[in-house]
Amino acid sequence: MRILIDADGCPVVDIAIACAKPKGIPVLLVCDTAHFYERDGAQTMTVDKGADSADFRLVNLIEKGDIVVTQDYGLAAMALARNAIVLNQDGMAYTGANIDSLLLARHTARKIRMGGGRLKGPPKRTREQDGTFREALQTMLREASR
Repeated sequence: MRILIDADGCPVVDIAIACAKPKGIPVLLVCDTAHFYERDGAQTMTVDKGADSADFRLVNLIEKGDIVVTQDYGLAAMALARNAIVLNQDGMAYTGANIDSLLLARHTARKIRMGGGRLKGPPKRTREQDGTFREALQTMLREASR
């Protein structure tokens, strides 16, 4: 088991590394050349910049039982298809039961934006979100190690 992180813009990289370190679980950060990540306790894989290049590289690295951290619904869907355990930066687990509705919401939002509409962005990240993510990841790590 490893933790693979879609590191482009991920606000919980350090939390994930801190959760993995005591258990000796390897962490891999995947990002494109527009971002630079170097963290103690994690390996970084940098790929060429391009539409979804980091996402496709990450998907190709997944092995059954790996934990993937991403906020990208499309990547989450591909990771689920590869039998990964998938978690977003707010601690929500992506599952077969919720991924279709999330993808539909993403599609609908894109249609609104393409038609000239505007949508509210996410609110500023809170400590509570960090805590919820930490708890969810620790729970997943405990369950996966059984």
